[in-house]
Amino acid sequence: MTDTKTVDETPAARAARFRAEAAARGIPAAEVEAYIRTARPAVYLAEDGPGPVVALTGGNPPLPEGAPAPAAAFVAAVDCAALPPGATDLPLPTEGRLLFFADPDPGSGAVVADAVRYIPAGTPSAERPADPEDGPGTYRRARLDFCFHQWSWPWRDEDDDEESQRAAELESAWSHVVGWRPHWRFQIGGEPVLFNEDPVEAARDEVPVADGDEWTLLATWRGEDDCEELEAGLFHWVIRRADLAALRFDRLYVFVDAF
Repeated sequence: MTDTKTVDETPAARAARFRAEAAARGIPAAEVEAYIRTARPAVYLAEDGPGPVVALTGGNPPLPEGAPAPAAAFVAAVDCAALPPGATDLPLPTEGRLLFFADPDPGSGAVVADAVRYIPAGTPSAERPADPEDGPGTYRRARLDFCFHQWSWPWRDEDDDEESQRAAELESAWSHVVGWRPHWRFQIGGEPVLFNEDPVEAARDEVPVADGDEWTLLATWRGEDDCEELEAGLFHWVIRRADLAALRFDRLYVFVDAF
């Protein structure tokens, strides 16, 4: 379970406690700082989390009048104003909603023009059911609350015993400080969890970007019981940082990972 005292803790305070714990375990300061430098902050949402409602998943999308029908199934509507300020390193909007769409097509990875939509705050919207014959299907409804924000780290090679042992020592110190993440359903920012392939690396390999820009993870959804088509599925939305800052969502990379 999440230690609720960490929910409102600043990243700087958490880092200070982590450094102290690592020092008490005899972990060299250089390794601690290198570990911190590779970290990326993320927000995690779960059913019945201790924080405010941040997202509604499944069902029909809340769309403004006259908005075109989405081509893919509606996954979630995230309330940007409910996210803790500075809880990720993404240039997210501070208000309005982000609507996420994806079909349960495992192993697929492609640039998609309509996978995320931004709805400015105050825009009148109403749920719009899909065409029962030609429209996308729907996922089960759920309410997701803010439950945790913490650093996440890139996937590491488990075959490197020495590297794995060092990382395990650091992860143990980190978990002692902040506790373990609860079972989350939606992640915003941070490093991707994965079953098979890193979606950010897949985007970089398939669609190189100009110097000074980069692909980064925007969000991940665990389909689980809300997605009947997949026994275990991870839906990833990857975006250029410059596009996110400009609220440009017409060329995201969407990857569905499953086993």
